[in-house]
Amino acid sequence: MTTETTAEVTGIDNRPALETYELGLGQLEQPLVGKAIELIWREGQLLDDKKYEEWQTLYTADGKYIIPVDPDTQDFESSLNMVYDDARMRHMRVTRLVQGYSMSAVAAARTSRTISRFTVEDVTEDTVTLRSAQVLVGFKRDKFQVLGADLTHRIRFDGDDARIEFKLIRLVNSDAAVNASGFLL
Repeated sequence: MTTETTAEVTGIDNRPALETYELGLGQLEQPLVGKAIELIWREGQLLDDKKYEEWQTLYTADGKYIIPVDPDTQDFESSLNMVYDDARMRHMRVTRLVQGYSMSAVAAARTSRTISRFTVEDVTEDTVTLRSAQVLVGFKRDKFQVLGADLTHRIRFDGDDARIEFKLIRLVNSDAAVNASGFLL
């Protein structure tokens, strides 16, 4: 029986080279971006406080509020959506939540949402498009419900006035059974 000595093997590193990434706020430092983030946080606070009538005033007259079923769709008008609201539909939804008897409004859930992980998608002279993540905890009838979502907001500026022109909510579990929430996302 003979024993052979193993030759030294040089490892091959085939991982892609690391890209240089400069830490810092980048586009988040732009004044309009900061104002847009502040508006998104304000929207979340109004929703958690159930100030739905005030919430709907944050939108432009032609603003859209969309929750698609298909997690990858870009064609919201031709796709199945849980919510596809323009100003009229948002108003009807708010009316159901604040007036009269509605299953979604009876003992409405208390909510607390965290919106973070902001990334800038686009900045023009009068709009800012941001993506973010939302974790929402709802509590109703002694039960907790946790929903995660990727958000896209397009904020339109007219001087010092900022309004939501577009809000897209891509629920993490949108293509599964989603229970009625009794609150706005």
